[in-house]
Amino acid sequence: MGYSFHAHRITGGIGADDGFWESLEDGGFRLPRCADCAEWMWPAHHRCAVCGCWEQRWEPTPMDGRVYSWTRVHTAVDRAREGAPDLPYVVIVAELPAAAGARVLGRLAGPDQGVRVGARVNGHIDPPSPRTRGYAVVRWSVSW
Repeated sequence: MGYSFHAHRITGGIGADDGFWESLEDGGFRLPRCADCAEWMWPAHHRCAVCGCWEQRWEPTPMDGRVYSWTRVHTAVDRAREGAPDLPYVVIVAELPAAAGARVLGRLAGPDQGVRVGARVNGHIDPPSPRTRGYAVVRWSVSW
């Protein structure tokens, strides 16, 4: 079954992060930088907070970082019932030094042994699937 980001756009958003979701759907990981001063702009927004530029470029970014925060999810919410068979699962906020410490949310791949604040993680992208409601998702693996 094929998926299209535009057919599954996240409701309620302002669209500033469209490039992020589109890159995941294409199997890449890109974060926005200001086209003028090169400041990282994550979470994505339409205007650079440093210089005021309205343009951004989406740059390939290494998916290597450290756990900034994490939590274990035990309950499926209405908008994510498709993931209920995976409960419980761990969600990680990873801090990426290659993007000036940008923090990116994703699910843990594999067992949760070794998950702790400061642990090294490497990311990969899972393609869209029925279980993810048609969205590509970031998965973090703890590096040993």
